[in-house]
This record gives sequence, C-alpha cells and structure tokens, in this order.
Amino acid sequence: MSPTRSSTRPSRVPARVAFVGGGPGDPGLLTVRAVELLAAADAVVIDQVAREAIALRHAREDVEVVDAGHGDQGEALTQASRAKLVVKAAKAHAGGLVVRLMDGDPAVFNGLAEEAQALVKAGISFEVVPGVSSLSAVPAYAGVPLTAKSTSAVHVVVAGPGAPAVAGGVDASVTVVVLGAPDRAAVALRALLDAGRDAATPVALTERGTTTEQRTLVTTLGEAPGVMADSRFPVLAVVGDTVRMRDALSWFETKPLYGWSVLVPRTKEQSGTMTARLEHHGAHAEIVPTISVEPPRTPQQLERAVKGMVTGRYEWVGFTSVNAVRAIREKFDEFGLDARSFAGLKVAAVGGVTADALREWGINPDLVPTDEQSAQGLLDAWPPFDADLDPINRVFLPRADIATDTLVAGLQATGWEVDDVTAYRTVRAAPPPAPVRDAIKSGAFDAVLFTSSSTVRNLVGIAGKPHPSTVIACIGPATAKTAEEHGLRVDVLAPEPSAAALVDALADHGRSIALDAAEAGEEVVRPSQRRAGGRKRAT
Repeated sequence: MSPTRSSTRPSRVPARVAFVGGGPGDPGLLTVRAVELLAAADAVVIDQVAREAIALRHAREDVEVVDAGHGDQGEALTQASRAKLVVKAAKAHAGGLVVRLMDGDPAVFNGLAEEAQALVKAGISFEVVPGVSSLSAVPAYAGVPLTAKSTSAVHVVVAGPGAPAVAGGVDASVTVVVLGAPDRAAVALRALLDAGRDAATPVALTERGTTTEQRTLVTTLGEAPGVMADSRFPVLAVVGDTVRMRDALSWFETKPLYGWSVLVPRTKEQSGTMTARLEHHGAHAEIVPTISVEPPRTPQQLERAVKGMVTGRYEWVGFTSVNAVRAIREKFDEFGLDARSFAGLKVAAVGGVTADALREWGINPDLVPTDEQSAQGLLDAWPPFDADLDPINRVFLPRADIATDTLVAGLQATGWEVDDVTAYRTVRAAPPPAPVRDAIKSGAFDAVLFTSSSTVRNLVGIAGKPHPSTVIACIGPATAKTAEEHGLRVDVLAPEPSAAALVDALADHGRSIALDAAEAGEEVVRPSQRRAGGRKRAT
C-alpha cells in the first residue's frame, strides 16, 4: 500500500488522555498548560465539580462534553463507571485528544489512580497536568494561612463514610483542614473535639470557595458542628490559630463588588471583557442578550463594497462596532480573502474594543478617537478630504441597519463621499426566561450595566424595568439620557465610554457604599438586600 493512501486511513490508536486540574472554582486559577490542552481537545470529560462552563470557555465549538458525574437517571456515578467513560471517550476519538477535567488537582482526592490504571489496562497513553488544589487555594481566598510561626504541621481530613482520622490534629500547633459534605464534615469536627482539641479553637468554614459565591463563617470548634447543620454545599473547614488572622488578611471577600449579581444586557461574544472585569472586582455576571445580530436581507450591496476594498474603490474603511468587524471578516472568509487585502486602505475604529477586534484580525487601525468613543468622537478625529493628499475621496462604512446619520452626514460635510452599507441587522432578542425576568423586576440583581441606548430600550422591552433598588450604571451621557427617559435613575456614569471604565466606575460605587456603612458603624448591605425599601425613580 502506498504511503499516500495509508496516511488517509482513520487512526486506530485511541486518543491520548490528559488528566487536567480544573482548579477549585475560579477560572483564573487554570494553569497555562490546562488552557492549551482544553483548546486542543476533541472531547472533555467532566465530573460533578469541574463544571462545563470552565471547559467551554477555552475549548473549540465542536468539542464533545461528556458528563462523568451523573448517569442518565441523575444518579452519581462510581469511580469505576467514570473510568469506563474515559476509556470509551478515548476510543471514540481515535488519534485525537481527550481532556479529563478534574476539580482542583487530579492527584488529590480525585480518583486519578483508578482512572489512570483503567487507561493502562486498555493500552491508552496519558499525561497528568497538576492543578491548584482546594486544600491550599480555598483557605488562601478566605484569608486564612495554613501555617504561621507557631504551626508545626498541617493535618488533612477527608470527611467520608468511615471513621475520620483526626488523631494527628489534636495538638494545638497543628492546623487541621477538613473537606467534605456538611454532614460528614460536622462528624469529623465533632470527632476532633472528642479526641481532645480545645473547643475554643477558631474554625473558618468556607463553601463554594474561590468563586464569586464564596461564603466564609468564623466560629469555634465547639460550635462548628451545629453551625454546619444548615449548610447545603460541600465545605472546607480550617481549624487552628491561623484563623484569627482572617480579620487582617481577608482580601477576596472584601472586594468592592464582592457577592454582587450584575446584569449585563449584551451578547455572550460582546460581554467577555465586562464579565472578566466584574469577576476581578468580586461580582458575578448574568448575561442577557437584548439584541440578535443577523445578516442583511439583501447582501449584494455589502458584497460589492467588499470587492471594492480590494479593487481600490476606497481611501478609508470605518468600523463603528465589533459586529461590523465580524461581518466584514465573515465576507472575507467567504471570498477567500484575508487581512492582506487591507493593504493601501486607511482604517478607522470607533473605540478601543473595536480596535482590539481589528488587531486580533491582524489589522492595526490608523485612526482611533482618544476622547469620546462614539460616532461623533470618530467624526471629530477624522481628517477632512484633501484633494492634494487623498488620491481617493470615498469612504466605506459597514454598519448596522439602525445606525444614526451623524457620521455619514459629518463626513460628507468635510468633502468625503460615503458608501453607508448595511453589514448586519440588529433585531430585538427573545425575552429571557421567566425566572430572569422576575429577578430583574423584583430587584434580585444588584446592578445593571447599560452600554448603549439600544440596550436600555431593548431590556425594558423584553424584560421590564429593573427594580428601584438596582444600581443603574451607564457607559455615557447619551445612554444615561435614554435610561432616564425610561424612568430609571442613573447612579453610575463611566468617566470614559469603555466597558472596563464602566465596570471600574461601578466598583468605585461599591467602595463608596462600603465606606458609608463603615462610617455609620453598619454592616455592608448589597443593593439587592435593600430592595424592600426601594427608592425614588427619576422624574
């Protein structure tokens, strides 16, 4: 058989398997190697803790996600059943890569040994990528170091069905870490108490550690078993004198937007920067698309304009949104073109986010307004047509079907001829699910971030007005005006029209709330916790 024909035959070698540590919950704690493998994976096998969202954030769109946490009836799978699923996935993706994404570190209480042995038995190759373990990460996020000068050892207890091994944690100089479901962790703590550990020893109980829903309660060993009776999530308990340092070292749960639930009325593709920035400040983002982007009904005009870019029809191409960049890029792909076709063209971008989308494509814009990042700001920065300097007097503007005439009229007034072409249509998105609509109207969200006037109009149209207690943050004066016209009181206005500046302004507002509470000697209360009282709307 010829080498050419043999190279086209499907591989009969099972996929390579990578056991990858998914970290304790914070997506930012993934290792660089973990991200690389997730991006290359043909399939990702997850369990009940390493959630699908972590995998999909970095994996290809066509990746297969296999749930090894539960069976078809919702029952928890045994370790042996999970091992069989991993072997099955490797055989189903012959010649490829399967990532077995595990919570925390694969080698720490995750069944790595059993699953790896099953792969060896099946003749499947594998590698292990260590991850950040919850053993150290969760206490660190709770502001509780595991060791200090007075600490002689760290004793770990996994609260399982058997008798807890607590003998090594009785000495006062030993820090004890207990992991498990609340009921079993309570049994382990009670056993530690019965073994002779002082009942007054401080204990930090943390659930959903390293996520924006993390909660830490400080109590004593004598009280901890009873306190945990109301817990619903797996917990990590730290027992020892280092817990006393939490008052000074708590850094995560004191972030300005810690615990806030923030509504972001944008598409998933547009909200990545804002979501990451909100998580940086301790908030959880809920994405609710208010528009749907669709191709133009008649694409002929756009296709002629794209061809004109190649044939020298235009001096400038102006991009006023990321969606416009995406629409032109899709047409380039359709015609077999790439960024080299921009040679000789001058490129303008309305703002930093749009400029970043162009740079990702390999195009560095010639013009980005430094002041107001809007159609007016772009117009103010655009040079007028000069017959001596500009060989061509025509500008191509690929825009939305609902774009305003400000930029077109302004360019024409300065001597340019403009091809204003519909590159995409924006239509109002379908209403969000009923629970989300109820949360918006009842005040379950602490804040909502409006990035344009259309997001205000569309959110109110598909879901109703946010509750009076919800903090309203707007990206600029025009958006704020629209919000006020809809009866909303604007609490936060970004100092500059960018997603990062808007989120940072909301964080500053959160700091102000915390400072006001501290000066009044009161507990910090999130806006959603004040909703019973409400507040006056703009009139």
